[in-house]
Amino acid sequence: MKVCLVGSSGGHLTHLYMLKPFWKDKERFWVTFDKDDAKSLLKGEKMYPCYYPTNRSIKALIINTKLAWKLLKTEKPDLIISSGAAVAVPFFWLGKLFGAKLVYIEVFDRIDKPTVTGKMVYPITDKFIVEWEEMKKVYPKAINLGSIF
Repeated sequence: MKVCLVGSSGGHLTHLYMLKPFWKDKERFWVTFDKDDAKSLLKGEKMYPCYYPTNRSIKALIINTKLAWKLLKTEKPDLIISSGAAVAVPFFWLGKLFGAKLVYIEVFDRIDKPTVTGKMVYPITDKFIVEWEEMKKVYPKAINLGSIF
């Protein structure tokens, strides 16, 4: 199984990194911002830089959609996992077209309101995971697995 882990650097990337017990023995690649924290955390990992800033940026969406098309076509992941933010959107929508399974984890600090990214990918995810029971009112099909932290 090949896994694509995609997300902004900082807290989103930390969230994904905490899933190491799951991804450590799988073929994988990362898509995140080309920032010092990401380079440090992912040293030795296969990492592709994406365009940022991404929040509410049409330019970033277009550039990252082209990147997603290219990477998904060449890397062919079986599974795409993200906890956000905006860079996940093109990878999820195109990943669905390429036949990848999609798992989205809504971030820990959202207790009763959705993120923009969560709302955009919720309709197409295979598994949508929340960390608070209250979030199941926002995302009825979600699975509450509790805190990753």
